[in-house]
Amino acid sequence: MAEKWTVSALNRRRWRNFKANRRAFWSLWIFLVLYGISMFAELIANDRPILVQYQGGYYTPVFKFYPEVAFGGDLRTEADYTTPEVQCLIVSGGSLDCWDDPTGIRAEVEASGTAAGQPVQAGWMLWPLIPYSFNTIVDTGGVAPGPPSAMNWLGTDDTSRDVLARVIYGFRLSITFALIVTLFTSVIGIAAGAVQGYFGGLTDLLFQRLIELWSSIPTLYVIIIVTAVWAKSFWLLVGLMVLFGWTGLVGVVRAEFLRARNFEYVRAARALGVADWQIMFRHLLPNAMVATLTLLPFAVTGAIGTLASLDYLGFGLPADLPSLGQLTRQAQQNLQAPHLAFIAFFTFAIMLSLLVFIFEGVRDAFDPRKTFR
Repeated sequence: MAEKWTVSALNRRRWRNFKANRRAFWSLWIFLVLYGISMFAELIANDRPILVQYQGGYYTPVFKFYPEVAFGGDLRTEADYTTPEVQCLIVSGGSLDCWDDPTGIRAEVEASGTAAGQPVQAGWMLWPLIPYSFNTIVDTGGVAPGPPSAMNWLGTDDTSRDVLARVIYGFRLSITFALIVTLFTSVIGIAAGAVQGYFGGLTDLLFQRLIELWSSIPTLYVIIIVTAVWAKSFWLLVGLMVLFGWTGLVGVVRAEFLRARNFEYVRAARALGVADWQIMFRHLLPNAMVATLTLLPFAVTGAIGTLASLDYLGFGLPADLPSLGQLTRQAQQNLQAPHLAFIAFFTFAIMLSLLVFIFEGVRDAFDPRKTFR
């Protein structure tokens, strides 16, 4: 019989300490809701239907490629579901000529299920709440950037793309990028700081000289050179950020290990023959986590700010990806459209504030003075 999973008393106290910080607790729920919504961005903002019913069969264009010939058309390229011709083919079940007057035929089919006196097998399409993806060009009558309207709730940018769709996709991209970078930089930085502080001596000296040399490399110049040689991509930028960002946590972890390595319980563990790695990561690291968690919000927000800055300068993500930094640059280049500046400001302010409040609560939860009080 499998052992029932239980939460330890220490973790329960940590959770109570976190909930005691009401600002952090509610910020966590708001952030989870927003990030959870953005994880389903393809089902919320997309220029392809979620579900299509055609001739008795069901299709999911939001997840799968379907050529136009699958719906009675002539082309083998992907069907453009926003055109009246493709919509007419789907609604009429592919049994009508939708190329002469697609709008009129489609309206007649939807109204009565017949066209030109002939019965047809009507189909339908289930569209997302926002019928635009982050790269969809919206027809706004030649006005770009366009102001907020019933068609585009937050307006359009300078290339006639829906701003709300780009904010949803850009929010997910920025948070995911920051969490991945913070995870890898934290693992490398904590491991390096632990080795330095625990062993000290020549190991600490060599590591310190290496970090001093590594930190003196101009990161922006390296990113500019690398992106000029290789094509810009999400994972290339993640790798560069991790490569130069892992030194941020080394100093505080090293100081905590230097302070605690000569404590009595550490000496007792050594005398009992406990392995060094067990002493480092089972006994010393939990005591160093409070100082480490204090710096994590700066690491997360710093990664988001760096990504936005690089995108603003044109050295970040590819231009075809949704980026909040690109939105900021468009706001600076189109002062006649103040809605872009307000949207960019409030998006960054809400996102960064929620993260900072959450990590404040995490810091309180792992604080030994509150946990063991």
